[in-house]
Amino acid sequence: MTTTGEDHAAARPGPWWWDRWRSAVLDASLALASVVECGAEGYRFAGDAGIPSAAGIVFGVLAGSVLLVRRKWPIAVVLVSIAITPAQMGYLMAIVGLYTLAASELPRRIIGSLAGMSLVGQLIVMFVRIRQGTTRGGWELGDWFVPFAAITIAIGLTAPPLLLGLYVGARRRLMESLRERADSLERELQLLAERAEERAEWARGEERTRIAREMHDVVAHRVSLMVVHAAALQAVARKDPEKAVKNAALVGDMGRQALTELREMLGVLRSGEGVRSVRSSDSVPLAAVGFAAAAAASRAVDESDGPCLSELEELIGQSAATGMVVDLTIDGDARDYGADIEQTAYRVVQEALTNVHKHAAGAKTHVRLAHRVSEIAMQVENEPPPEVSTASARLPSGGNGLVGMKERVVALGGVFVSGPTDAGGFRVSAVIPAA
Repeated sequence: MTTTGEDHAAARPGPWWWDRWRSAVLDASLALASVVECGAEGYRFAGDAGIPSAAGIVFGVLAGSVLLVRRKWPIAVVLVSIAITPAQMGYLMAIVGLYTLAASELPRRIIGSLAGMSLVGQLIVMFVRIRQGTTRGGWELGDWFVPFAAITIAIGLTAPPLLLGLYVGARRRLMESLRERADSLERELQLLAERAEERAEWARGEERTRIAREMHDVVAHRVSLMVVHAAALQAVARKDPEKAVKNAALVGDMGRQALTELREMLGVLRSGEGVRSVRSSDSVPLAAVGFAAAAAASRAVDESDGPCLSELEELIGQSAATGMVVDLTIDGDARDYGADIEQTAYRVVQEALTNVHKHAAGAKTHVRLAHRVSEIAMQVENEPPPEVSTASARLPSGGNGLVGMKERVVALGGVFVSGPTDAGGFRVSAVIPAA
């Protein structure tokens, strides 16, 4: 990850105000060259001004050393270079100082003002020096040459470092902006990756739940009936062999039906009907399995042998064959609903009857189905079980039936309510929108 701004400033490995040792060495070298230049020009200035040579050299050395702080105080460097311009020294300092000033983050008005002051100072000094040179040499070049040469040299000493500094500063700010954008984009991508992982984890949980619900609804009811019939078969095997044979045949039929439905679902999972659309992503096999489970359930609805409301009487007949008294009441005119609606209504009644077998064996049960204008309602209510214990079947309960029913109904925008009745029985009610 790139470092910019405060992170970049906090990671400085250079001394004092320098970002890097290489920058410090460069500034020290420039300052040393400026010291040599200003010292030599200070010696000459001392001779022209009539002051001790040592004083002129010390003055030049002190002035030239200011270039060492050009990165921290560029304004001070430019001001010093302007101040010593009349002494005809500090040309290197003026050039480097203007470049550093233009490349800095200072306002443009300050940069323009100091650059103008430096240009005027250089213009005056060059005008005086060129005029003195032509006078001493006895040259006659015309009145236009001195101002032209002064202007040309002054612009040549001021404009190039100023323009180069402006370009470098703009490029530096652009690169800094690009780094900040890259950092921001990286942070956004990291957040998106975290959110994607959260959504993937949520999706995996949803697929697990859906697979468990489909397997439970497909197998639990028939296996529960098999257990009830097996218990009855054990009870009447010696007393009534004919009835025992009948119960054994029912157990066989139930087992074959359960195996058929289970084999159909597993076949879809193995063949990859639902996995085909997500086969390119090997990292989410659970999503493919969930898709396949949903495909198996929808296939069961679409085909003629799938669970639908027309098979409700057959479902109730299977429970009645175990000795349960089931009363079916249908209100309204039957009509075609969506496959998911009919399957959900069928599964609600199926699971409610399974719960009666598990928890209230022998209790009379009332199943009511109402076809309304914009919805379909169903209710399964059982009376209290008889006093005689009927727990010999010993049907286990995982507590997932009611949860699965509610999830199915709520997923279609319906309402699901379940709970004990005042008479000691249990009631399961659901209303599903018809659209």
